[in-house]
This record gives sequence, structure tokens and C-alpha cells, in this order.
Amino acid sequence: MLENMDLRDQIKKYFSSGFSNREILQLLKECHEINISNRSLERMLQRMNLYRRINKTDELGVANYIQQQLSTSGKLHGYRWMYHKCWMNGMIVSRETVRLILRHLDAEGVDLRARNRLRRQTYFSRGPNFVWHIDGYDKLKPYGIAINGCVDGFSRQLIWLHAYSTNSDPRVIAGYYMNAVSERQGCPHKIRIDMGTENIHVADMQHFLRLHGGDSQGADQSVISGPSTGNQRIEQWWLTLRKECIQFWLDLFDCLKGDGNFADSDLDKSLIQFCFLNSIQVRQQCGVGSLMLFFLVFGNPCLGLPIL
Repeated sequence: MLENMDLRDQIKKYFSSGFSNREILQLLKECHEINISNRSLERMLQRMNLYRRINKTDELGVANYIQQQLSTSGKLHGYRWMYHKCWMNGMIVSRETVRLILRHLDAEGVDLRARNRLRRQTYFSRGPNFVWHIDGYDKLKPYGIAINGCVDGFSRQLIWLHAYSTNSDPRVIAGYYMNAVSERQGCPHKIRIDMGTENIHVADMQHFLRLHGGDSQGADQSVISGPSTGNQRIEQWWLTLRKECIQFWLDLFDCLKGDGNFADSDLDKSLIQFCFLNSIQVRQQCGVGSLMLFFLVFGNPCLGLPIL
């Protein structure tokens, strides 16, 4: 149970992220085991001077922000994603207002997203941190930028997501893994990896940490390897990442190449890394923050970590 001060901080964080009262109550119940009434929540919001209908951000200011986002990777966002980004940047605005502004400023993009229909495959995981899915993303690799990520199979929480000059060095991937284990004070029951050499150190570390797990999933059974096409959870995440972020950078770099400003040399790749690597990492993390909060309400909440 959270103390009163921590409870107010959590409520303020969720309110500032754009969640409704119903969604805040669900988050408190699922993630913090706190059950309060809607009236109690309203009183706490009033005492903290948090109102949705008072001191709303001027619609012109919201429109200017959305217009700015549409000139970057934000042009790939739907109105729900854009709504959370507005709130995360300190704007008080309704979801309907964001939807109408986005329809006015980017009608073509709204229509394209409306026609996109996805048929999802069935996926099952026993619980939080049972399986971590690890994979590299190479769409930007021709331009010198490689991405590596890890997703919890049950909650879809991003364990890590890093843009760097390589994602094929096993020492680099092992560093990502050990940082995550250290931060969470434990490791997953299993990891799902591809059969590439970049994952050999991660597999060895997982084997060692699960050597005395005391269950049927320990030691050699704690690592699942196979083709990239079978790594379903992380492959689904790459589709989301490309749609919401990476496609913008692909179009930008393709334009540079088409204009003769990129010759596929080591020097040009180094210049791309120098100019854009940090921006790509920051854009990714901003999008991840919105997505994780979204999944807490509409997906499976991340409940805890198995400490072995």
C-alpha cells in the first residue's frame, strides 16, 4: 500500500499523462493494489488543483504543437498516441479536441490509418517476466544506426530499447541484458533469442543465472532460440516502432541518399551517427513512455519481477 504522499504523486503522474478518472482508478488497483472510490479521487484531484475543464491549454497552442509533431515522426501517430504526447508535454486538452485537430491538419494520414487492418496472432505467456524477447532491428543499419530491444512477453513492457552503432557485438547486447537484470534485481525465467552470434554471451549469462532455478525451466531450458520470424512479441513491437517512429527516419535518409548527400561510405555513416543517433534514441524513448502507459490500462499490467 502506498503512503499518502506516494499516492498523490502517482495520481498526479497518471493525471498528467492524460488518463481519465476511470483509468487512474484501474491503474491504482492493478499496479498498486489500492481501491478508492471515484469521489475520493475527485476530492484528491481538487486538493491538488488538478482540473480537466479549468485552465485548458489554448486550442491554438495545441494545434501548433501537433503541427510541429506532424513535421517529424509524429506524423505517424493516431489521435490516441498524440493525445498522450500532448499531456506528457504539459498540455491540458481533451481527447476529442486532439482528434478533431488531427483530422483537420492531417486528413490524409487519418484516412490511411483508418484503412489499415491488422489480424493479430494468438500469443500466450504464463505471467510477467516469464519470457523476455530479445532481437535486433536492422532497417536503419545501412545508414550506420543499429537498434536492439527486449520486450516482456506477458505485459509488452519494453525492458530496453537502444540505438547504437552496432547491434551485432555480443558484448554490447550482454551489457544491455546485465543492466536490465541489475535494475530489476532479477532475471526472467526464459529468454527468446535468434540464433545469431550476437546473443551468445546473453545465452551464457541466462544459463548461469538460472543454473539453480529449482524448476523445470532452469539451466538449458531457460533459453529459447530460433528464427527471427518466430520471435513473435518483439517482431510485433518492431512493426509498431516502424509505424510510429522509424519510417520517418527511413524517409529522411532515403531522401538524403536520393539527393546525392549520402554515398554509403564509412564517413557518411559516421556523420549520420553524429547528427542523428541521439535524436533517434530520444524519439524512441518518448514514444515508449506513451506506449507503456497506454498498455498499463488497455493491455496486461506488469505486476512484478521474479527474483531468483
